[in-house]
Amino acid sequence: MKYCRFLFENQTHYGAVEDREGEPWIMRLIEAPEEDRSFRLEHHRSTSISLGFESMPLSAADLLPPVTPSKIVCVGRNYRDHVKEMGSELPAEPLLFFKPVSALNKPGGVVRMPAVSARVDYEGELAVVMGRRTRNLKEEAWRSAVRGYTLANDVTARDLQNKDGQWTRAKGFDTFCPIGPVVSDELDPEAGLILETRVNGELRQHGSTLDFIFPISKLLAYITAAMTLEAGDLVLTGTPAGVGPLKAGDSVEISIPGLGVLANTFQPEQS
Repeated sequence: MKYCRFLFENQTHYGAVEDREGEPWIMRLIEAPEEDRSFRLEHHRSTSISLGFESMPLSAADLLPPVTPSKIVCVGRNYRDHVKEMGSELPAEPLLFFKPVSALNKPGGVVRMPAVSARVDYEGELAVVMGRRTRNLKEEAWRSAVRGYTLANDVTARDLQNKDGQWTRAKGFDTFCPIGPVVSDELDPEAGLILETRVNGELRQHGSTLDFIFPISKLLAYITAAMTLEAGDLVLTGTPAGVGPLKAGDSVEISIPGLGVLANTFQPEQS
């Protein structure tokens, strides 16, 4: 199944997404996932009738982040080529950090470039969406805990990351975590998913999930040995080589076949 979260007539809805002649469409409203308890199927049924909802192209929808996580766990340096370009050593264990939920940004949203940073970078990533509460997950059972996958941009104030010596501030500014446009369980990272990032249409990143240093099975086992992951939580799996700085007005597009394109623009923060 593939789904999105969007605004229609000033109300939030979840919609099932299907391909129609090569283009994704929102075909019908569906029940909200477990973590979004403010919406239920009866709400969707009643409002869809009263609002007269009909199927629409995904491109025509006012999209929102497709999940409402309690936390965003990120993995640093999980592609060998990215480790090399950063001048780092291969990690012996997954390197974890958090992005705050306040960093979430929607597909098509504007990423605000903070005045305190002189260098803001893009980092295209595959994100795992958890499907249930999970603690001490066994590697062989990892698929049972995953709802699906989405796209993410782990936006980073690179100069602040280097200055601070830890990553919380550099990774955590408001708007620094665009995700979407959909969540899908119709693809398999272990089969090799190709992630690409384009800046103003120019290809900057091209990587395969087969190049992970730590596969998703090991990441989830490692993370849940330390903390409980809740339904809807996000795990960002790392970025391939090709990260780089952005300037005001740049457009970044991150894509994986089956997940569509996550597009966002970058603008200076308004004082």
